[in-house]
Amino acid sequence: MKNEIIRILQQNARISNSAMGEMLGISPEQAAAEIHKLEDEGVIRGYSVILDDEKFDKSTVYATIELKVTPQRDCGFDDIAKTIMMYDEVESVSLMSSGAYDLAVEVKGSNLKDVAFFVSERLATIDGILSTSTHFILKKYKEKGIFINDEEPDERGLC
Repeated sequence: MKNEIIRILQQNARISNSAMGEMLGISPEQAAAEIHKLEDEGVIRGYSVILDDEKFDKSTVYATIELKVTPQRDCGFDDIAKTIMMYDEVESVSLMSSGAYDLAVEVKGSNLKDVAFFVSERLATIDGILSTSTHFILKKYKEKGIFINDEEPDERGLC
């Protein structure tokens, strides 16, 4: 049941306990208790809104920054990742398994200059960061399984 609750909430975190219970064949009270249990266990860490920035704030800029990092003795990449996550601009930090970089950092800024300043003045100056590579996101089509624009995808793969 835990997997089903997670799947349903990932599609619609605002679903009512009644609707959740109906989908799972349990009472609304049982659905609420199961969700509360997942929250208490730390399985569910929070809820978020997926925005269409073209409709909300066209000036918002997103970027993925690849970081090459020197792991720290006794803590590997954790201390650097914790330092990076504390910045307000940072949306997510992920350790990568292999390749040309070690950490992937997703950031959000008001404009290109804000993101560039963040990379050059904050990230690049952290001890242990060897190099950065910034990729600005031009358009989001799908996020967390949700289509951003109102159009249904063409099954044939055509525009």
